Amino acid sequence: MTAARSHDGPGPLRRAGRATGRALRSPFTGTARGIRKATHAHGAGESGLGKLIELHAVNGAGDVMITVALASTVFFSVPTDEARGRVALYLAITMAPFTLLAPVIGPLLDRLPHGRRAAMAGAMLARALLAITMSGAVATGGLELYPAALGVLVSSKAYGVVRSAVVPRLLPPKFSLVKANSRVTLAGLLATGVAAPIGAGLQTIGSAWPLYGACAIFIAGTFLAFTLPHKVDSAKGERRARLIDPHGEEAVPPPAPKPRGLRKDGHRKDGLRRNGEKPAKERPPGLRSVGGSVFHGLQANAAHRALSGFLIFFLAFLLREHPMAGQSAAVSLAIVGVSAGVGNACGTAVGAWLRARGPEVIIATVLGLALGTAVLAAVFFSTAAVAALGAVAGFTQALSKLSLDAMIQRDVPEEVRTSAFARSETLLQMAWVVGGGIGIALPLNAVLGMSVAAGILALGAATSVRGLLGAARRGTPHPRVA
Repeated sequence: MTAARSHDGPGPLRRAGRATGRALRSPFTGTARGIRKATHAHGAGESGLGKLIELHAVNGAGDVMITVALASTVFFSVPTDEARGRVALYLAITMAPFTLLAPVIGPLLDRLPHGRRAAMAGAMLARALLAITMSGAVATGGLELYPAALGVLVSSKAYGVVRSAVVPRLLPPKFSLVKANSRVTLAGLLATGVAAPIGAGLQTIGSAWPLYGACAIFIAGTFLAFTLPHKVDSAKGERRARLIDPHGEEAVPPPAPKPRGLRKDGHRKDGLRRNGEKPAKERPPGLRSVGGSVFHGLQANAAHRALSGFLIFFLAFLLREHPMAGQSAAVSLAIVGVSAGVGNACGTAVGAWLRARGPEVIIATVLGLALGTAVLAAVFFSTAAVAALGAVAGFTQALSKLSLDAMIQRDVPEEVRTSAFARSETLLQMAWVVGGGIGIALPLNAVLGMSVAAGILALGAATSVRGLLGAARRGTPHPRVA
């Protein structure tokens, strides 16, 4: 009898249990397989780009958890006047030192070409430890919270700089940089959208719980960073680039001239010593030396980043004090935040669809679009105007950044391209800090705020649009990014 049962297989209860288990696991495993299939499509899995996309999604989820915890402590938990003082203190203790540290991040990471995976893992691990440190102070909002927040900010920006430098080394065949960055950015946005409500739910349990969640996410990211391909750590063919090179216009140092005799000091006239051991010191090329497109593109993108920082802080206090008609402060902020997020996602998708054709014209066009919307918001201030400005700001910032990436890929030589990404990202982060400082210092006057927003964009347009359109008319000797 026992033998007969063993041949017949498991009993009906066991079969039913297995079927129930498969049914319960199916939504999660199916979703995971779908995500993996999407991130690894079109050769991204083989090149390693798929793993970077997943790592960036983890980064976005962890950052938004910390943002939820800090916003609840610094902003929402106290009256408006006190919140304004707390945010000003937050900017003074975290953002001000960051403006001094940011210029150091790019050059420091240039010196670590063999340790990019370790650098990203270190940025993840540092935020995991800092999240635990902040969990004890987040309930009281004590001063010890702010140095930890500064560490989180610096670690997050350091990760962003390294990620920008890594992307060119993970491009699949026939894959443009703008398309690669579109995938990475979309993954971060989707992860942020999923993690934000989870963080808000954890906040209802306790003020420290979003930080516990962030710690767990960043620990996972620490291990995930080391799964990136080893070529991420390769420095073959790379050189450091400077943001501006006032001494020359050549993208790469010219080849050494042929020997033409010796000088009186015993050196050859081509800069080599008599025994031919070492050449003369080469001047590293800068972003301006590869043409005006990249330089003016950076100016335009700096205006977009400054606008982003300004709107985040200014609208946060304005809508808390004067919510949208018929809405609470939290709902008003959520409407603007969702509008900006949707606009950012749409800009990323459009950037991939346009495939970076004519990036100079794209940047000039979206800068004009953002400026026109800001002017309309200042003249006809309303709920719809604020939501529209948030959406347009997100859309234009994403599309402009993708176009800048395409120009860097097109115009910057391979041997300095990764360094150029690091330097440009540092500049844009500093522009965001400046915009945020203006937003926190400005009086809560809606028309004045929208006028300042328009002024930021007008300054960016005045310094960059003419140069961008001129570069577009002249064309480029470099092939367009497909």
